[in-house]
Amino acid sequence: MIRPTPIPLIRSWLLLAVVALLAVRADSDPVRNAAPPPSPKYDPAPSALFADNFAKDDLKGWRADKKEAWSVKRGQLRADLPDGKQQHSFLYAGDSTWADYAVDLDVCGMRGVDKGVIVRVQGERGLAIDLRGPGYQDLVVNLYELPLGGGKIANGNAVWHHARIEIRGNDCRVTIGNEVVFDKRLRFKAPPSGGIALAAYTGGIGQCTVYYDNVVVTPLASEAAR
Repeated sequence: MIRPTPIPLIRSWLLLAVVALLAVRADSDPVRNAAPPPSPKYDPAPSALFADNFAKDDLKGWRADKKEAWSVKRGQLRADLPDGKQQHSFLYAGDSTWADYAVDLDVCGMRGVDKGVIVRVQGERGLAIDLRGPGYQDLVVNLYELPLGGGKIANGNAVWHHARIEIRGNDCRVTIGNEVVFDKRLRFKAPPSGGIALAAYTGGIGQCTVYYDNVVVTPLASEAAR
């Protein structure tokens, strides 16, 4: 006699089938799996506090909150998140004693809108620089959850953009390419020191595949020394 399959087991099989189907769809997504253009030339600074062009794939010196989101592909750092709104992951580096410094990096979004870096990270929070692409074409600066302003800047997907973030005292200056997009004394007190974090964020569009390269952190003279 053939025994009927228990309902819980059928449900388990169906769940596994759905997960497998989603995995196949993700693997076959041509945009998600497309390679970005070659990244710009690496130009490290002799005085750098930290520098990485991802020539090695061990991510030494970095710490991820979700290791599965981050990998090195063809000498470029790749962040990819499952589709779904408001998903995020961060890759941390640096020292809690860093105070006044500049971060230079190249970034290329492939899917989704949001990409960026957090400076003066304390714990898992700090001053967030969010470069938003298709549909927005702007820069947004937030301290924790407090909006501090930003500006319009064209930054399409599948194109590398150079970002430089300078934080000195409570002053912040952000340059994208050759254009200064934000240059203000912050109206809320920023953390006095902290490392950096690269961001992966699906936002409201529910997608995120982004590449980073050529991350260089250099010290800046303090306000008192200027």
